[in-house]
Amino acid sequence: MAAEMVTATLIKNFNASERYTWLKLRNVPFEVDETDLRQVFSKYGVVHVAQQGKWVGVYADHGNIYRTAPHMQDLWAVRLWRRNLADESIPRSFEQLWAPWGVGVFKVVADSSDANMTTQTKLSLVVAEARRLRQVSWCVTVVVVSDNADFLNTFAECSLKVRLLVWSTRLLAVTRLQVYQLLSKHWTFSMMNAMLVVLNETLSLPSFRVYVNLPYSVPGARIVGTAVWKKDSGLQKLHHSLFPEKFNNFYGATVNVTALPYRPYWSEAEERSGDNTGVTRYSGSDAMMLRTIADALNFTFNVLPVSTWDQVTGLVMERSSLIASIFHIVLPQRQLLYDFTYIYLLDSTCFSVATPSLTSKWESLFSPLADEVWVSVLVILLLVPPCLFLISRSEKGGISKNKLTIGDSAEVVLVALLGQGTKKQLPESSSSRLLLVTWLAFAFIVSNVYRGNLTAALTLPKYPPRPETLEQLVKVVDKVTMPDYGEKFHQFFKQSDSVVYQTLSNIMEIVPSAEYGLRQAAEHKQAYMDGFNYLQQMIADYYTMVDGTTKLYIGRENIIPGPGAWPIPHDAPYKPQLDKLIMYIIEAGLYEKWIKDMILRAKAESRRRQHKEQVTGLVVAAQSEPDTSGNQALTLLHMQGPLMIVAMGLSSSIIVFIAELLLKLCMKETSY
Repeated sequence: MAAEMVTATLIKNFNASERYTWLKLRNVPFEVDETDLRQVFSKYGVVHVAQQGKWVGVYADHGNIYRTAPHMQDLWAVRLWRRNLADESIPRSFEQLWAPWGVGVFKVVADSSDANMTTQTKLSLVVAEARRLRQVSWCVTVVVVSDNADFLNTFAECSLKVRLLVWSTRLLAVTRLQVYQLLSKHWTFSMMNAMLVVLNETLSLPSFRVYVNLPYSVPGARIVGTAVWKKDSGLQKLHHSLFPEKFNNFYGATVNVTALPYRPYWSEAEERSGDNTGVTRYSGSDAMMLRTIADALNFTFNVLPVSTWDQVTGLVMERSSLIASIFHIVLPQRQLLYDFTYIYLLDSTCFSVATPSLTSKWESLFSPLADEVWVSVLVILLLVPPCLFLISRSEKGGISKNKLTIGDSAEVVLVALLGQGTKKQLPESSSSRLLLVTWLAFAFIVSNVYRGNLTAALTLPKYPPRPETLEQLVKVVDKVTMPDYGEKFHQFFKQSDSVVYQTLSNIMEIVPSAEYGLRQAAEHKQAYMDGFNYLQQMIADYYTMVDGTTKLYIGRENIIPGPGAWPIPHDAPYKPQLDKLIMYIIEAGLYEKWIKDMILRAKAESRRRQHKEQVTGLVVAAQSEPDTSGNQALTLLHMQGPLMIVAMGLSSSIIVFIAELLLKLCMKETSY
């Protein structure tokens, strides 16, 4: 084997005070000898491993290398122990173990030489290093050995903070102390896949007893013994498995959750029970899913009182609440604080803006034709009269008897365009008649097209352009508002490389509530941003008019995709059970049906409320509602354009009339 063909990764090169070095090798063939390995070690600076002339491996056969899989010759790992003549107990003990996937040993020693390195600080560093090994390994078992109760408590806190354990990681705490309360005191031992091994040396033959904490059982949370080990009889299992499943059945226990009203996902209503006491009823798609999961896992849920969205997830981070049972969009900033269940919904974040009002109807006189069409008609209207005047001046080489002046030609052309008649004598030449026929055909088509489009423009509402994309939105509105949970979105937009997102972050503002943000969007030049389903629900509830129109509309473009899930604590051991049940609910189509039912129920309730207002006289909709059975009558709003033309014409004629009177008076005075 050529040493230069082997690549290696130095996972951890400990200093001289440590015991071992990790080196992961690749491209190592099956046939390998000690000389080649020494070349590789020297190449990567691991030269002290052979100073004592002997290597202590991790196999019972004293092998120096081990393979991660028999069929993968490119993945080899080498663990090299530097023999310590002062303490050979640990290396020698591993010579007697069968550990085909490797063993890692970390030792925390109280040392007063460095005042800044406390035992807790050292333990935090060791636990962090162990977590890195756990992340690159499978089926990890963590064994903690200590006779110091404070050390075990500190380890429980550090492992939780550093995220050492997941449910698939097994934890064994070995001690001589009778610290059974340790199993129920810390989340690490009570909820995770952990057991306590207690050594009893009071007997003639030492024995071990194995205990686990069951947070949920028929009598409640309790500590049970799962096994006993004695030297003469070996390991004897008791009523439970060594590592029992803790979350397949909650045995009717009460589980704390957090949520706030966020329709159509979660809604709360106060009702009176038979004894006249207040009872809170929960509805919505997420409430239905939580109730279904509670029935499947056999628990009841208690909604903790919260007032802000930060408290909803804050109690989850503190593990006072096991689930925040309300839709949350999965963001990188949020994943640093807590984990999420299985993503059960894609509800993109959208924006809502006030529906623009109708444009002034006097503009409808020009809207039937485009600007370039108006220019073309005007140019033709200016060219035809001179052409008609020139052609009609001669007939058969002589002067026409009924020749037209330039004013007569203009009048003939204009009245033809307006569809009116004239008393002027038309020319008799073929060329003049051909020109007039061409102009009459053109005028007929243009005038009819204009009349048809004008009718549509007067009767159909025409709204001004409104922002439909995020790029258009940031150019139009002054502010974009969100409730307190929008702070994570603000950070996400601010850290983005997109110019549009950065502009959005500059105009974002956090408001006290969603109701306040929607009201500001309806009354001012602002936009409100939230999930599509929530905006649809709120607009149906509070911003829909009697005639079906809405004060707010939802933009077509999605701001960011919205994969949504429930927040849960980091590395929650009950996550597999929740994910499995959520997946069943989604695949059955139940969640989508629950959302549709909530929105349909809201629309029906809105219609009933509007009908009640009409009956009680709170709104007079019968007179204002348009009659759809017949033709719609034109109002003053529709006829603004013609009325303005009449007003301008009357004003001009009055001004001209007064000017003529003044001119005549002046002329009479000068004649005298």
